[in-house]
Amino acid sequence: MTDDVVQETRGRVRLPAAAPSPVWDLVRRVLIAFAILLFTVLLVYVDRTGYRDNTDPTRHVDLVDSIYYATVTLSTTGYGDVTPYATHSRLINAFVVTPLRIGFLVVLIGTTLEVLATQGREMFKVARWRRSMDEHVVVIGYGTKGRSAVDTLRKNGVDTEKIVVVDPSSTALGEAHADGLAVVTGDATRREVLRRAGVTRARQVIITTDRDDSTVLATLNVRQLNPDTYVVAAVREADNVELVRQSGADSVVTSSDAVGRLLGLSSLSPSLGEVMEDLLSYGKGLEVAERDLLVREVGKQPQALPDQVIAVVREGTVHRYYDPAVTQLVRGDRLVVVRPSEDLPWAPRPGTHGEQTTTEEDD
Repeated sequence: MTDDVVQETRGRVRLPAAAPSPVWDLVRRVLIAFAILLFTVLLVYVDRTGYRDNTDPTRHVDLVDSIYYATVTLSTTGYGDVTPYATHSRLINAFVVTPLRIGFLVVLIGTTLEVLATQGREMFKVARWRRSMDEHVVVIGYGTKGRSAVDTLRKNGVDTEKIVVVDPSSTALGEAHADGLAVVTGDATRREVLRRAGVTRARQVIITTDRDDSTVLATLNVRQLNPDTYVVAAVREADNVELVRQSGADSVVTSSDAVGRLLGLSSLSPSLGEVMEDLLSYGKGLEVAERDLLVREVGKQPQALPDQVIAVVREGTVHRYYDPAVTQLVRGDRLVVVRPSEDLPWAPRPGTHGEQTTTEEDD
């Protein structure tokens, strides 16, 4: 894709669609039109004795005249210098050449009409998408980190239609469409691009740009457009963590430090590195998840639960499991646990909503 084409598509919403190659579609139409023209030329040439040249009645119609007549007839120009005069030639023109002329025009005009219809359908789809898009997740950047984030969201129950990707790259556009995602092609540091992605109504925004300065600008713009959305940002350098937090990010992940720490742990203890990699990967072995506190677990210690509790979230504050403030679990707590992947880490468990504790039932 050339730079001019990319520039024209910046800021546009592109919804995923399974469509044939436009180049092949155009070639197919040209071949059909050429086949109709060639057939008409052969038809006239074989029946050339039934035609005459009105500019010189003594001349016999030849191959060049047949090509000329077929071309002007199919294009409805019809100069009238070469005409059929025999009865059978006129009948052939009426019942064979006329339908060919209609087919020829349908192929040529149909290409234009299909382009207009496709644009109309795309505009209608985008308008309908804008009306329905609310409480969605915007992922800025569809590189390795962005794809992994989207994959984790989808595997944990987030609907694909509720995820919007923002990326200026045509390569990312193709990959996101292949994954069935809606894409806004453009620079996320521009507010207009973020508005097109529906950031003002987004539930969460995940920022995974390749540069920390772009991450800061994107975070500032997101926060200004939507003060209430939850913003998660990835930075390459640990020195920029506080800067991104001050820009408005709720959570900041240092990708280079995380990878470096995993490499260091793997070198010091291969088994520990394997466990950490297992926790960070999805779909096998162990998973880290956050879940509701069950009614029967109220009043217990975190260490006494079947799940391996590593933290307790109470009133928005994260406490380590050994923190004295959470030695007894209370209603409203949420648990960060390690559990087998087959337990569907984010799926709600029975007994977390609308039930009473044993003490309340006895009263």
